[in-house]
Amino acid sequence: MRRIWLLCVRAYISAGMFFYFRRIKVFGIENIPKNKSVLLLSNHQNALLDALLIATKSNRYSYFLTRAGVFQKPFVAKLLKSLQMLPVYRVRDGWGNLSNNNAIFETCSELLNKKECVVIFPEGNHNLMRRVRPLSKGFTRIVLNTFEKYPNIDLQLLPVGLNYQDAVKFPDSTAIYFGKTIEAKNYISGDKNNDVVSLKSKIQSEISQLTTNIPKDDYEVILGKLKLMETDFLNPKAVNACIDFNFKDCKIKKVRRNMFLEYFSKFLLILIFPIPYILWKFLIKPRIKEIEFLSTFRFAAVVTLAPVWLIILFLAFGVTLSWSLASLCLIAIIIISIVAVKA
Repeated sequence: MRRIWLLCVRAYISAGMFFYFRRIKVFGIENIPKNKSVLLLSNHQNALLDALLIATKSNRYSYFLTRAGVFQKPFVAKLLKSLQMLPVYRVRDGWGNLSNNNAIFETCSELLNKKECVVIFPEGNHNLMRRVRPLSKGFTRIVLNTFEKYPNIDLQLLPVGLNYQDAVKFPDSTAIYFGKTIEAKNYISGDKNNDVVSLKSKIQSEISQLTTNIPKDDYEVILGKLKLMETDFLNPKAVNACIDFNFKDCKIKKVRRNMFLEYFSKFLLILIFPIPYILWKFLIKPRIKEIEFLSTFRFAAVVTLAPVWLIILFLAFGVTLSWSLASLCLIAIIIISIVAVKA
């Protein structure tokens, strides 16, 4: 029953992703082992959307380490746990709660021993900056604890790079890069301090090649140049090469924008979904305090309010006109929505 529930949720979220993103590109999906213990390690820019993209576009039913703050309400906590999300506590959650992580890390080790897939965002928090921030050592603790408990485990580490063209805009485009697997046992020497440093260095380096990684120094200047060049941020290899060579002989692809088409498409969507738009614009959006959550809440509005609105329209047309006409109108609205988002 749990697998059926997860399958249904994944299908629904995947459908929502189709109507939310203009383009979703996935690279290296073949690198994810299907019958081995895997720890997916990804950069973290766009709040819950990062996890949803990995959940729907990887070929594994994964467990996700999620910040404990979102588990505060009982109903939400039950829902998240049914989706294989595990709470992980940070200092901001209170020093007294940090000890709860011991049980969570033990759970991760047990899952990995059962050849499950666990997803961690080792930066520790989300941020829209286009660079890989210093990694926390939480994931290294899971790796080391797992080998202490199961020394013969064949644990694979797989770096992931999430890339967004413009994470706060709608519709946006995204590209997911699954890197090459790394055998964790090669980084276990018995010297814990050295192993932690080696693991963090290796994963930091690998993730940095799978997403745009602008150096901290002169970050704003470099980002400004890339934006002026209308850079395609979905090709991190080309972008990083351009930065490394100080913008000499750059071979990055430009993203051409048709402003008229973009505005006309948005006008069509507002015209089709007036009530959901009003609720989003004046009720939901003003309450979002962190810009990193903007896309997450917008996506939530799309997958909840839009279907309800379509059902209301379908019933209204069916009762007042005819069910055949209502069906035609529904099909027409869906087609127009797809064209508006994908244009």
